[in-house]
Amino acid sequence: MMKRLALTAAIALVATGSAYAQGSALAWVQRSNADAKPLLDVLGQFNPENASQIGLAAYDDQVSDLKPNVDARQRAALVAVKGKLQSALATEKDPNVRQDLQIMIHATDLDIEGIDLNHKYMLPYQDVGQLIFNGEFALLNDEVDARRKPHALNRLECYVGKAPGCTPIITLAEAQTSERLSDPHLLGPYKGNVDQQLSNSARYAQGVRQLFAKYKLDNAQSKAALDALDAQLKAYDTWVRTTIVPRQRNDFRLPEPLYTYNLKQVGLDISPEDLIKQAQLEFVEVRSAMQTLAPVVAKDEGIKATDYRDVLKALKQQQLGKNDVEPWYHQVIGKIEDIIRREHIVTLPQRAMQMRVASEAETAAEPAPHMDPPPLINNHGEHGTFVLTMGNPANHGDASASYDDFTFKAAAWTLTAHEGRPGHELQYSAMVERGVSLARSLFAFNSVNVEGWALYAEAEMLPYEPPAGQFVTLQLRMLRAARAFLDPMLNLGLITKERAHDVLRYDVGLSEAMTREELDRYTFNSPGQATAYFYGYMRIEQLRLQTELALGKNFNRQAFNDFIIAQGLLPPDQLAEAVRTQFIPSQKK
Repeated sequence: MMKRLALTAAIALVATGSAYAQGSALAWVQRSNADAKPLLDVLGQFNPENASQIGLAAYDDQVSDLKPNVDARQRAALVAVKGKLQSALATEKDPNVRQDLQIMIHATDLDIEGIDLNHKYMLPYQDVGQLIFNGEFALLNDEVDARRKPHALNRLECYVGKAPGCTPIITLAEAQTSERLSDPHLLGPYKGNVDQQLSNSARYAQGVRQLFAKYKLDNAQSKAALDALDAQLKAYDTWVRTTIVPRQRNDFRLPEPLYTYNLKQVGLDISPEDLIKQAQLEFVEVRSAMQTLAPVVAKDEGIKATDYRDVLKALKQQQLGKNDVEPWYHQVIGKIEDIIRREHIVTLPQRAMQMRVASEAETAAEPAPHMDPPPLINNHGEHGTFVLTMGNPANHGDASASYDDFTFKAAAWTLTAHEGRPGHELQYSAMVERGVSLARSLFAFNSVNVEGWALYAEAEMLPYEPPAGQFVTLQLRMLRAARAFLDPMLNLGLITKERAHDVLRYDVGLSEAMTREELDRYTFNSPGQATAYFYGYMRIEQLRLQTELALGKNFNRQAFNDFIIAQGLLPPDQLAEAVRTQFIPSQKK
């Protein structure tokens, strides 16, 4: 998750004029961040690439620890840190710092539980190509300080064993697997995961080359490292085919304790069975709303159809070319920002939102549009970036099945609201600019909060969008409901992949490419994570209604939304407690 070295005075955050980020609050934030240092030190020691990404430059030339007994070593380090955090909690009086200590203890418990479960059930296996590309991209992107970029070569040389004290990471990855290969009880990776790794390996190598060329680091020294990377990844692919493929499994389902852990890790505090029931109800209600709106959209767009599926197909014909996508999205965000200010939805930063189109290697690592967050530590004015993707190069070799889900005109409204403003980009900006503690920005991270806010942001914008934009907003809300019942149903053996495919393809209206990507997501890329969108959205909407009921005519929408994002990434129960004990009393004065 992060890096090691001393976190100087915590995080270079500045307070804005927010009522929830006054100087008195920053004092406790600084104390909380000091408590977080041991956890940063330990986690950074094992995951330096992630540490670089969040802004800890001291780790920029280091690579993931795959050396022998890494599970036992990391577990012992986390247990030691947990003890320090518990000792601090025993004497801490400030309620905010106490809450942050509890957040960090919970995060440490989750990490320890994950190490234990994976060690018990799973054969260790690394997608080395993706690990290396992500590690280099953490340094070689436009938002990283130019002084840090040269360390990308030091990191690459360590990956390939050309730096002092570094063993090629493919050698370490192979040894990590081989050490436990003789245990027949351990589950090998799912076949789809292995196929994807082999398909993308060359793309990752080429993507690293492109990054070195883009940032003018392609010299004789880097050429030797890049050539070594090409050769080593090819050798690793050969080893995967001979060693891993015979141990791969055809059943994607995880042991139930591991899937339950995944749900807990993303922030769910509800049983899969209850989630399925609530999501199915949401699905049918949103589908009915789409059908009701379909004739309105058809009339407005000159479409000769009334069934929502046919109207969606017609809207998808309005595809944007690669050179047109970014300008169109910039035009839409301008309109969205005007609406946000006019309707007093949330407070906006006084700067433009950043947006760009992804490279092919980035798209292989993350096929869907997404937001690259800014550094949360030592931030020197860097901002998050809304990243648009144009296709799915990992699409099982089927070039004819391409995405049409993100690049048609009507989709820009809801995707910008979700990934940009008032969604992820605004949420992360608030954490950087309003002085949120490390505990609440890093260690409290849970997809229920992050994705719940972004889906709530879509809902906040929906009433003001043109009919086609509203229609696609509903379509993607229906997708999030489908995720919340299909993911657990697949992993609990309650539905087949074929039937889930048909729900996504024909009821939700996804392209074949995105349907496959969604199924990959539920079954092996990130089982459980996709459930977080619907559940997080539901919890925020419930909290909003409860707050309206408590305040009546004193309810202020903008103040509520500003308060929510000022809390960082608190889990649902803690966020609700903050609203009850802080926001509601402040509004009654």
